Amino acid sequence: MKNILAFGDSLTWGFVAGQDVRHAFEDRWPNALAAGLNGKVRVMAEGMNARTTVYDDPTDSTNLSGAVSLPILLKTHQPLDLVIIMLGTNDIKFAGLCRAFDAAMGMERLVKLVKTHDYMINFKVPQVLIMSPPCLVKTDDEWFNELWGHAIAESQKFAQHYARIAEEQGVHFFDAGSVAVADKTDGGHLDAANTKAIGVALVPVVKEILHI
Repeated sequence: MKNILAFGDSLTWGFVAGQDVRHAFEDRWPNALAAGLNGKVRVMAEGMNARTTVYDDPTDSTNLSGAVSLPILLKTHQPLDLVIIMLGTNDIKFAGLCRAFDAAMGMERLVKLVKTHDYMINFKVPQVLIMSPPCLVKTDDEWFNELWGHAIAESQKFAQHYARIAEEQGVHFFDAGSVAVADKTDGGHLDAANTKAIGVALVPVVKEILHI
């Protein structure tokens, strides 16, 4: 059986917009992907709320940098055939670090971590698929508007920057914003239909990558 690591933030965890609860198991995109692959692939979902690509968040007591947790998970879940990474929204929420370009640079470092990780001798280096998250949208929620309302236009640049990184690094790319849109309840998270849509859309993409 093939093994996939789905590495991301609250969009991978399944955060329900406007609520501190989680989408139903079958609606979260990693699980929808697994279901669509009919038991041929095991998908390990590793989503962490507020996770960034590589940047520290001094407002949180948890280490949210993906560069810290990714090597641990690569070691934990080996052997892996594919690592799917969807991050970036939390990188641009800071007014002082508000560029999709910076998120793309962080994504590039994560790709390199996958490529250069010290896997056990009998295990191959997994392929990588990077995903640009859906763009932020306008919200009437005062708190979330303050959190990332300033970054809506910048979030629209995710796809172009991530596609460039994928080409330069020789990895795969998928624009999650091509099949899903953020919920205006908070402007950034996804409703059940949209998070499930990402997993469904990934099924043929992953089949092609893994030749299944």
